[in-house]
Amino acid sequence: MNPPKHLYFLAGKIPLLFVFLLIVSCNSSKKEKESDEVDKIDRSYTSLVNPFIGTAPLTDPEFIGYTPPDGWRVWAGLVFPGSSLPNAMVQLSPITEYGTGAGYEYEDTQILGFTHTNKGHWNLCNIPILPLSGKAEAPFKSSFSHKNESASPGYYQVKLDDYGVNVRLTSTLRSGFHEYTYENETHRKILFDLAKANHGVSDWEIRQENENSVSGFQQVGGDKIHFYAETNINIKGLDLKGMGKKDGYSVLILEDGTGPVNLKIGLSFVSVSNAEENMKTEIGDSGFEEIRTRAKDAWEKLLSTIEVLGGNEKQDEMFYSSFYRSFLWPALRSDVNMEYKDVNGEIQKKDFNYYTNPSFWDTYRNKLVLLSIVSPDVTTEIIKTLIDKGENTGFIPTFFHGDHAAPFIAGTYLRGNTEFDVEMAFELLLNNAYKEDGPRPHIKEYIEKGYISDPDVENPKVETKAKAGVSKTLEYAYDDYSLAQMAKALGDEEKYEDLIKRSKNYKNVFDTSTNFMRGRLENGDWISPFDTEQPYYEYMYREANAWQVSFFAPHDMPELVKLYGGADNFEEKLDSLFTLPWNPDHIARNVASFIGQYSHGNQPAHEAPFSYYFVDKPEKSQEIIDNILENFYGVGEDGLALSGMDDAGEMSSWYVFSAMGLYPLSPADPEYLVTVPIFDKVLWNLPNGKTFTINKANEGRTLKQIMVNDTELQGYFISHDLFQKGGEVEVITK
Repeated sequence: MNPPKHLYFLAGKIPLLFVFLLIVSCNSSKKEKESDEVDKIDRSYTSLVNPFIGTAPLTDPEFIGYTPPDGWRVWAGLVFPGSSLPNAMVQLSPITEYGTGAGYEYEDTQILGFTHTNKGHWNLCNIPILPLSGKAEAPFKSSFSHKNESASPGYYQVKLDDYGVNVRLTSTLRSGFHEYTYENETHRKILFDLAKANHGVSDWEIRQENENSVSGFQQVGGDKIHFYAETNINIKGLDLKGMGKKDGYSVLILEDGTGPVNLKIGLSFVSVSNAEENMKTEIGDSGFEEIRTRAKDAWEKLLSTIEVLGGNEKQDEMFYSSFYRSFLWPALRSDVNMEYKDVNGEIQKKDFNYYTNPSFWDTYRNKLVLLSIVSPDVTTEIIKTLIDKGENTGFIPTFFHGDHAAPFIAGTYLRGNTEFDVEMAFELLLNNAYKEDGPRPHIKEYIEKGYISDPDVENPKVETKAKAGVSKTLEYAYDDYSLAQMAKALGDEEKYEDLIKRSKNYKNVFDTSTNFMRGRLENGDWISPFDTEQPYYEYMYREANAWQVSFFAPHDMPELVKLYGGADNFEEKLDSLFTLPWNPDHIARNVASFIGQYSHGNQPAHEAPFSYYFVDKPEKSQEIIDNILENFYGVGEDGLALSGMDDAGEMSSWYVFSAMGLYPLSPADPEYLVTVPIFDKVLWNLPNGKTFTINKANEGRTLKQIMVNDTELQGYFISHDLFQKGGEVEVITK
């Protein structure tokens, strides 16, 4: 490298050695500056998010593991591409088919409307709105092309070809902002398709408030979703067909004019007046671009919590898309004035925001841990919400299967969050664990026998209805362990001793003659005949087969290894899990995307890839983890499919943690299993102002050594203290 030009002049006047040292010093300073710039890289995190990932279908039978029957769409992804803020009330997104997971399916070619709530579980998709033009007639829909469609966090855009309207959407926590640019600025209309949602609408209403606003509600199940909407264009009339009826709809007829039509809409689960207040407080007189910028800034703030460096383009996109997707549920349900409807339908007003229940069966494994680290205030309010519901019912609510509020609340408490009524939460969780008619079906049998039985069914099928006794026993045992840790921390020795004893109940469904978790009859006999490869929705197993649940004891893995007869037997059985081919005749809609018998397309086995650590073979785990990260996310012809349902962010959070080189194997415990990250550096910018860094010093993928704050780690788990105090982990590989 040549010295800077000004040094040629100095070279004749000062010693040559000094010139050399000056050059070296300049180059060294430049390198240090470049290094600092790498460490503090300025990037747009929202630009790395692709909201369309997870919207495309799985179509390859070889990847799926079987040939789907005619008319089937494998349950993969089931996410929405539209606008939302983190954990917001409003998710404003296109719908292409009602009665589907998230309403939007990438392969569809027509848009039916833009709805304002979403989760991805065949529910919600409330308050559908669609701009119309000319002489549009029912059934209302428009063709569109992905070439004229775009999305980013807090923003969605599409051209409606049939109506000649460019649609742009953005949102706040409780309100949506629609911008419609019509090619023909006459005969402009807006459809409120209130008889439709992703689940049955029992009643609906709309009325015109004044020359530029309408209000109403949509009743779906126990939810009454109120709205207040106003436009910047006067409403000439309201064409109403069959208000409240299943085939009814209403159309706003707008005055002719120039420029975009803006529609601002507030939602509330309490009242129309609250919906109006939500909209006027959060949007008010602000324009579209201002609201869009606010939404982007909110996501930039959240996504910048974790900075990753050294990954390739796909890894960066998949990481931040997964990180984004992890923070869309639970959803806000209280208004700006703090009012909400409790579980009894009564209007309440308290000093915390009220949320939906987390999707516990899926997300307790990882996503709720991620939430507790990145958004501790939201986590606190979610737990306060659960307590509020529990005070009204006597029990903390659950979701779908298991009692996994226990690991969520216990894990949050043990990670240092005490900003909720810990004693009340503990009392209510004890009700869950001991009392009948709560969220633990068959709890009496579980307590008396130490397991939950299933009936003797001749030739059981995938759809056979039963108790899912094995899965319940395994999950209740883990929930008991979680609650035991909370009891111990609170000094309740009696409950600790009982619950920790119950946490061993997983052993009661382990058949040592086959080395599988196996169903039992009421009399204690093993269910026979026993097909270890047959998946069931709820016979013995919940959405799984014997292979997929037989490695689940995240709180007691060394003892599980002993049950198998020792490390060699355990390792051999684990090898078989990942190598025994799936039988393509075994078809279960949400059990798909296999590595041997392991299904990454559903949650029950998501802990299994880490199990080799417990026979001191982390390199075998890493091989499986790397395969999943590389080949089971962003798959398919367009790279937009996931290997299974995202399930409110669980699939995404699995990617986030595993890509970083950490995993909360036992989410109730304040510790994390260290694996090899796919990035050279991971930097956590924590809410408490501390930083926690994970560095990967080598290119190899075989774990050799873990250094924590320059001290070699004995074992494979790091403490949550690093998230509280800051620190550095160096993963050394070969």
